[in-house]
Amino acid sequence: MNLIVAVDENFGIGNEGNLLTYIPEDLEDFKKKTIGKVVVMGRTTLESFPNKAPLKSRINIILTRDKKYKGENAIVINSLETLFEVLKSYSSKDIYIIGGESVYKKLESYCEFAYVTKINKTYKSDRHFLNIDEDKKWILENRGEIITSCSGVSFNFNIYRNTKILNFD
Repeated sequence: MNLIVAVDENFGIGNEGNLLTYIPEDLEDFKKKTIGKVVVMGRTTLESFPNKAPLKSRINIILTRDKKYKGENAIVINSLETLFEVLKSYSSKDIYIIGGESVYKKLESYCEFAYVTKINKTYKSDRHFLNIDEDKKWILENRGEIITSCSGVSFNFNIYRNTKILNFD
């Protein structure tokens, strides 16, 4: 399994239900990696999307504690046990955890790779990702070159590998 996330210098990932900033190149990379794949997200992440609609051309899995929640064009799951059963029918390399904060916390230990867009700036944030640089089980495999977005934001694409992956099967 993989996770994909954009973080600022303090590992902030969102504020008041929104991304911290708009980086077209990051969104393009996200799309390229996840099209045709399985994306796992929390309900509030889904509800932050335009029209609160699942992502097109992907298998969308929504993890929520709300047993009454119904998601159109998505698989709704209420427990990690059920999620793991469903995920067994897909190739691990085709599964991407895409947020938010609580879903990352629950599932990052099961991921082999983390695709982290590191934004070279700090924003006001109320949602955070773990400080992957200080977590001993994650090693930096590839630090991308610093890019300046057409939106003026400086960032780089980094790939981390988990050296102590938990299995769910």
